[in-house]
Amino acid sequence: MQRLIPLALLVASLFVPVAARSQESRVLVFSKTAGFRHSSIGVGLAAIRKLGQENGFSVDATEDAGAFTSKNLARYRAVVWLNTTGDVLDAAQQDDFERYIQAGGGYVGIHSATDTEYDWPWYGRLAGAWFNGHPGNPNVRKATYRILDKTHPSTVGMPDTWDREDEFYNFKSIDPTIHVLIEIDEKSYEGGTNGDHHPMSWYHDFDGGRAWYTNMGHTEATYSEPLFLRHLLGGLRYAMGTGTIDFGRARPEENRFTKVVLAQKLDEPVELAVLPNDRVLFIERHGFVNLYTPANGRTTRIATIPVSTKYADSSQAEDGLLGLAADP
Repeated sequence: MQRLIPLALLVASLFVPVAARSQESRVLVFSKTAGFRHSSIGVGLAAIRKLGQENGFSVDATEDAGAFTSKNLARYRAVVWLNTTGDVLDAAQQDDFERYIQAGGGYVGIHSATDTEYDWPWYGRLAGAWFNGHPGNPNVRKATYRILDKTHPSTVGMPDTWDREDEFYNFKSIDPTIHVLIEIDEKSYEGGTNGDHHPMSWYHDFDGGRAWYTNMGHTEATYSEPLFLRHLLGGLRYAMGTGTIDFGRARPEENRFTKVVLAQKLDEPVELAVLPNDRVLFIERHGFVNLYTPANGRTTRIATIPVSTKYADSSQAEDGLLGLAADP
């Protein structure tokens, strides 16, 4: 088995998309919603298109989850989740997006991107946190941000504090690997629940790729704020990176493997060893020793070792056959 896995990985790498070295600077904006739909999606997309025109990168947009294939995603340096909500990708699309990030792709999450895909744990770690409510009556309020890191492209040149209006999320399941760029001062408004260190924007390297998130972006007015647009452009540049998208670095797709069942209805199988000619020796706890021969596809019991599995108490117990090692 151990000799077969590297071969499978090699074969997988021959049939997956690898971006050309001269890969164009291009981002995909994804704004599908399966829950609340923000009226700011349209102006947000227009703002990102304008940033692309002014800064030398192309922008494609879709609300079709069918765009999430390895072949299509390989065209983009980053994917922007613009105010997505709810369950927007199926299992196969989720798998291809995971592989895209592992291949060196970038993720940009805007506002309700953290109110998305709650049943997909990997996405929650990528995004960096989950939405956990916001103030109401009114939901849009004025508050003060604290800029913690001015060295990142998305915060360079910002003032120490920034007063603005938006819908301020509370968060849960905050990933410990995120590097927080901006916090909100909960003393400057009512309804915050994350305490003295309430993150509003962050980034982290994740699973081979890059992820950047900002909670800003609920209101249409946000996308005409010069400081926000600088913030967003810096986040896009970080997520896009400078390398190429190489699916050879990603986990192979499940359909690249063939599962072979060596035996069924075993009695507590414990360990195996791969022998010459890819024969497989494996044992069961009650003393059974078996040999699988790939030439004929048969599994044969070749020995039964007398063992005890008697249990008297925690100080008088035998666990049976627990290990094997092939003589080199």
